[in-house]
Amino acid sequence: MKELPDVQPFPIDKEIHNSQDRFYGTSELLSNEKVNVISKINQIFSSSNHIYKSRVKIKLKNDSIERTIIGKTNTDLLTLSGDKISIKDILDINKI
Repeated sequence: MKELPDVQPFPIDKEIHNSQDRFYGTSELLSNEKVNVISKINQIFSSSNHIYKSRVKIKLKNDSIERTIIGKTNTDLLTLSGDKISIKDILDINKI
């Protein structure tokens, strides 16, 4: 086995202030308010920017995904890739 070089620590003569006392996170993690998902979905589809498809960020119970939605049924959102996302599993949805 190779011999490792000796490591000499340098003495620290001054006080160090490199720890942070604040954390800056996103507000979506802190929000526990109930969001009316169905009205947000209806706003996305009735928007003048939605012609055929809309890129959205969907917050689910266990995950957060980005998808392109093209339609909806009473129970599901339909994506461009052919997936169905159950509306009852959606906690929040925002247009990107």
